[in-house]
Amino acid sequence: MPTAGYVRTGYTSHMASHETEIKSSTSIIPCFLFVELVLMAGTVILSYHFEYTDTFPVHNQGFFCYDSTLSKPYPGPESTSRAPPRLLYPLIAILPILTILVGEVTSVLIDPRWKNRERVIACGDCCFFNPLLRRIVRILGLFSFGLFCTVIFAGAVQTVTGNQTPHFLSVCRPNYTALGCVSHIQYVSTPQACTGDPDLIAEARKAFPSKPAALGAYSAVYTTMYVTLVLRIKGSRLVKPSLCFAILSPSWLLSLLRVAEYRNHWRDVLAGTIVGSAIAVFLVTCVLNNFGSSSSKPEEAEVPVQDLPRHPVPSLPPSSTREKVMGFCPQMSPDPPPCLVPVTPDVLIPSNCMTSQV
Repeated sequence: MPTAGYVRTGYTSHMASHETEIKSSTSIIPCFLFVELVLMAGTVILSYHFEYTDTFPVHNQGFFCYDSTLSKPYPGPESTSRAPPRLLYPLIAILPILTILVGEVTSVLIDPRWKNRERVIACGDCCFFNPLLRRIVRILGLFSFGLFCTVIFAGAVQTVTGNQTPHFLSVCRPNYTALGCVSHIQYVSTPQACTGDPDLIAEARKAFPSKPAALGAYSAVYTTMYVTLVLRIKGSRLVKPSLCFAILSPSWLLSLLRVAEYRNHWRDVLAGTIVGSAIAVFLVTCVLNNFGSSSSKPEEAEVPVQDLPRHPVPSLPPSSTREKVMGFCPQMSPDPPPCLVPVTPDVLIPSNCMTSQV
């Protein structure tokens, strides 16, 4: 009597889907301590020097006399902006973190196939890394690394280029008479051309690309890609696009606000948006592999062999019997020779038939 078995029609068996796979690794802790933490500390220190110190002097770029694109009124310090740093930077960091935490916990509670995407990592006999904790640390750690990389890249470009803000001449206060400015096409490159506050002048030379626009775009694109690739919302096609637009809208408004307050040119915020978006896309696609969503495939149910439909399979006779039968039955030619069939007493036409008799 045949025994009942199971046919595997998916990528994982039914019994394996209820068991957490354990993977042994001896390099995860050394790599984390001596490679990832060192790189993370290096990016934090470097971004701090670009943001709050004068370690890297800004390039002293000249200007044209009476340049109208650089003569906008001074909007005041960043703290007086409609999007001050004390409000902007916490939103850039906290909102993505909350979204990712809620998304990961919800995926574990709702999606039963989540365990098939992650495995427990065992380092020896003492350390076991939970799949959920390991995934959250990986996603949020890379998000933080990208934030500091965005600060470093934007600060490096600002330092090298030294492009001025729209209100540069308002804080520079050049003495046009002493400089001998008689026309708008006269270029001034003297380092001592400005007579205003040196701190404000140095800050007004950091316009391209816009660092707030770059950070806002990075945070919004990273979070939007997470919502698009990871979250599964059934029953509605408008919830996910609406959520993505709600995440992207503050970044667009921030870019418009920087231009409206004469803190950046439109090309500055455009370059910052491209820089932040490119860093986010690179990290998600090339480093995180789209948050692992491409590796998760739907499981297929296993069907017992006894429940499969049974159809009778015709059996062929033995080869010796087939040869004897074929010997008694001569094969017919697929194309018999043509013969002549009389249609009229005087006309004959060719026709395919077995015999020439009518």
